[in-house]
Amino acid sequence: MKKATIRTLLLAMGLVAVAPLHAAGGARDTISIVGSSTVYPFSAAVAEQYGKSGKFKTPKVESTGTGGGIKLFCGGVGPKSPDIANASRKMKKSEYDACQKAGVKDIVEVKIGFDGIVVAQSKKAKNPLPLTRKEIFLALAKQVPDPKNPEGGTLVDNPYKTWNEINPALPATKIEVLGPPPSSGTRDAFAELALEGGCQEIPWIKAKKEKDDAWFKSTCMTVREDGAYVEAGENDNLIVQKLEANPIAAGVFGYSFLAMNEDRLNASTVDGQAPTYEAIAEGKYPVSRPLFFYVKKGHIGVIPGIEEYVAEFTSEKAAGPEGYLADKGLIALPDAERKKVAEEAKTMAPMPAMK
Repeated sequence: MKKATIRTLLLAMGLVAVAPLHAAGGARDTISIVGSSTVYPFSAAVAEQYGKSGKFKTPKVESTGTGGGIKLFCGGVGPKSPDIANASRKMKKSEYDACQKAGVKDIVEVKIGFDGIVVAQSKKAKNPLPLTRKEIFLALAKQVPDPKNPEGGTLVDNPYKTWNEINPALPATKIEVLGPPPSSGTRDAFAELALEGGCQEIPWIKAKKEKDDAWFKSTCMTVREDGAYVEAGENDNLIVQKLEANPIAAGVFGYSFLAMNEDRLNASTVDGQAPTYEAIAEGKYPVSRPLFFYVKKGHIGVIPGIEEYVAEFTSEKAAGPEGYLADKGLIALPDAERKKVAEEAKTMAPMPAMK
């Protein structure tokens, strides 16, 4: 084969390789953001401020849930796939692998702050519901230790119908908890931090963790399906409406949403600690988690304004303790970590490969 022919062939291959990105630039000039309903209000606020600058169009932000958003994000590179995925937990290895397989090779992880997961009731509720993580586990797990012999090493289908059956000091009201579906990062974090956290307080179950971690996680993190836990979708506003219509029910959502609805909701204490900004920031509230968003580096320089959006999100005026996101309920990162995140965001260095 002649050298000129080889060169032409290689050039053609190169053009094929970059065609999707050029198509993306020609087809879309607005940043597409999907993902966590918890991160949504923060992302939407940043998008609004960013759009006011007049340099770029206001990004399109959709609340799809963490799992659903990352699935869309990992669907590929090009105009039909999102540029950014909001997440109320870290990306899972299985998700990272799906991204890699679909050609989404360079992913930038940006940690934005903290959020607490709360159990709350309508202010119309007559009886407060102070809880421990162990009580949350016993109320909502699919299987629990046999109440007739709790330390006997036997699990049974969850028999508890009312809160006072778990602890006589709790209200004699029906266990009815409205919460997010499995696709939600809030559900993942709630299962890990609240359910598993409470499960570990049962000595004989905890003792099995090292021998059979799969059994331990299945036991501790599987939610009952008999109506005591009601999947209310990704719409936290809908949960609040249902709580007001049914004051004996409780709901599960992020602290940020509680902060925006303090006139309508009362949060339960967990292990004696109320979910306040200070308690979450200082690590005292036991059911709290970090929040993230993920950027598709392959779209930077093709979809206009991605770097500028990230810079706005990680700026002190947005993500700092006195920033406008604090008014939305975001718990700021500690000073040193926040500064480091902002500096690293400028370089857009991809996250390390997950192993």
